[in-house]
Amino acid sequence: MAAPTQGEDSDDAMDEFMEKFKTQKYKNAFSESNWEEEFEKVPMFMKTAPESIDPEKHPDLACIQSIIHDDDRTPEEKARGLKDEGNDYFKEKKYKKAVVSYTEGLKKNCTDIELNAILYTNRAAAHFHLGNMRSALNDATAAKKLKPDHIKAIIRGAQCSMELRNYAGALQWCDEGLRLLPTEKKLQELRATADKQKREAERDARKAKVKAKKQQNEKETLLAAIKERGIKLLKTEPSQRRGSDSEDDDGDRGASRALADLELDGISSQEATGACVYMDEQGVLHWPVLFLYPEHSQTDFISAFCENSSFMDHLAVMFGEELPPWDSERKYQPQNLQLFFEDPEKGNLYQVDLEKSLLNVLQHQRCSVKAGTPSFIVLVSGSPFSKQFLSGKKVQRLK
Repeated sequence: MAAPTQGEDSDDAMDEFMEKFKTQKYKNAFSESNWEEEFEKVPMFMKTAPESIDPEKHPDLACIQSIIHDDDRTPEEKARGLKDEGNDYFKEKKYKKAVVSYTEGLKKNCTDIELNAILYTNRAAAHFHLGNMRSALNDATAAKKLKPDHIKAIIRGAQCSMELRNYAGALQWCDEGLRLLPTEKKLQELRATADKQKREAERDARKAKVKAKKQQNEKETLLAAIKERGIKLLKTEPSQRRGSDSEDDDGDRGASRALADLELDGISSQEATGACVYMDEQGVLHWPVLFLYPEHSQTDFISAFCENSSFMDHLAVMFGEELPPWDSERKYQPQNLQLFFEDPEKGNLYQVDLEKSLLNVLQHQRCSVKAGTPSFIVLVSGSPFSKQFLSGKKVQRLK
């Protein structure tokens, strides 16, 4: 009997190998419970690529990656491979990874100008979707510099300019593109939108300028009225002295250095309401006024206190039939109240006649308006707290 050939040996071995599966199970076979997980390890069937490729865990992917980044390939081939990789990431909306791939492609310094222009344009698209409008615009500009007739780069540049509210720049991009391709619908739409937005922005800028000028004039008129009345404004922050050895002529120090010429920022209230002094059509000033009740750590705020009104006019309303909830002892009756303002320079207290008008008090030489809001301390006459509060303080009555 003739000896079996090599081919016959191979067939017999395969038959023997297959025969084993009739009696024993293949150890590395996929099971019903893990076949989807095992398929995910096969590059061809992967739905998503891993964040980092470990050669031990993913040898097949590592092999493919080494082929993509093979040093034996030309810079153009490497750049093209990285472009394709970036495109795949872009399709999966993994824009950050796409930016990395396109950037690596540009680093290959290939001499293919069109390929480099595409890499810049694609990276611009990825940046655009990430919200990096300035980077996207820079890439679109670089792409157009390499290839001036690259319509995609021009469209992207126009879109970025629109997002950056640079409507003049968007119009320039659109005009350049339409000179190359007058029928490009996207550029036509972008140009129409940019032109409309530019006109609206210019109109709004003109309105804002007129409004600012009007407000400036109103403030200057207001300051002139305050100055004419002899009311002093106290700045929120002391002014910087220009000379290291210079001193004020009257020798005042500390807070008195903040009492300077009337300035626009001195009439801006810092109260939460944002209320500010204003002048009505009859030329009468209305001030935001703050009342402080130190005994109960409470405050009252009047947003528009007419300068010709007396303090009693307001106190009679504030403490009339309905008293504040914190006055449980009902001590704060108008006839029982004392009103003071503090000298910001020396810390002395001046008692105010409740029948006097706000204007009369603000014109006192030791009264100053801080942060655009006159403030006054309210106490109950003769109460133990008032006596303790006033002890040790120099108190004067206004004449």
